[in-house]
Amino acid sequence: MEMTIGTNIKRLRTIKNITQEQLSIAMNVTCAAVSKWERGDTYPDITLLQPLAYYFGVTLDELMGYDQKKIQAKIDDVIALYRQYWNSDFSKAREIIINAYRDYPNDYWIMHYYMWNLAGDMSDNNPEVLLKHKDEFLVICDKILEGCTEETLRLNAWNMRAKLLHAEGKTEEALNIYREKYTNWYHTCGQKTEQLFSKDTDEYYYWVSKNMYELIAFAGYKLASVIFFDKSLTTNDKSQKAIKYGNLILKMLDETDDIFFAGLAEAFLGRTRSYLMYRGGDDEDIITVLDMNLRASKKIADAINTDSAIRQAYFPEQLSVTANDYLAWIVESLLTPRDKRHSELLKNPAYADVLSKYR
Repeated sequence: MEMTIGTNIKRLRTIKNITQEQLSIAMNVTCAAVSKWERGDTYPDITLLQPLAYYFGVTLDELMGYDQKKIQAKIDDVIALYRQYWNSDFSKAREIIINAYRDYPNDYWIMHYYMWNLAGDMSDNNPEVLLKHKDEFLVICDKILEGCTEETLRLNAWNMRAKLLHAEGKTEEALNIYREKYTNWYHTCGQKTEQLFSKDTDEYYYWVSKNMYELIAFAGYKLASVIFFDKSLTTNDKSQKAIKYGNLILKMLDETDDIFFAGLAEAFLGRTRSYLMYRGGDDEDIITVLDMNLRASKKIADAINTDSAIRQAYFPEQLSVTANDYLAWIVESLLTPRDKRHSELLKNPAYADVLSKYR
């Protein structure tokens, strides 16, 4: 900042066509002081900032080299870079967000991503990790809740507070936060948007279709979790049950050609594949599920360009690829090794063959 102020003072003095001595007289300081400002050795006393800005006919922000648009553009770029690496290179993503938090400690989105990165994302949080960072997280939550108007960030600050309470063994207090701060299923944005339109309008049909596709994906994730966290089943039982369900869903897709079943299959099989990879599944079952999963993804990819509700449900605007690249984007992400287990699978010729089939 010191160098920027000095550089701006020199630039503005040159534009005004005055000498360092003339400026020193106007500001009632020595000529040596002005020289030190411009070299970046020191910077003006805070009481001189407003007089300097007035003297040069600029704002304080311009005097200090603070360009909000440029800074926001840099923040947007670093967040985009962080999100790019979040799913492919966790260590790189952490490095990016830690540096971003150091450079922009008062940006609410940077605070948000930094906090949840240290916490290990929003689910399966390790209580020891949460408690280790408790004081820092609470400071961030307080800043967001006191100064931020972005509801998503505010809710996630409450979410972190609840998780910290749970980590301390205060689960009922944590649950009260969710009861008080979060809505129920029937008062979501999607549900209320749908109810905005008369049922015989095109707008209603669009929103009810979009909501259906989003909810069926959500249901697919939950179905996979219900199977894989059933303690009465062995790992092999879970694998076979999931594969059986996947085949039944794909059979319905074949018989009806309805994207509803493609969405259910993609979500269910995608989550199943992840569970198998990291919860003891063998390569053969993972490869079987991968093939089924990509078959459903291809069906969705084919429908994206013909149905706006499908496109918006499965391809939100913030996704940084085009609709035509949907399947390719999925396959490329699966070709990028994320960890040791994934790297091992990529060495399996059968796994690679499935990816090549849909590439």
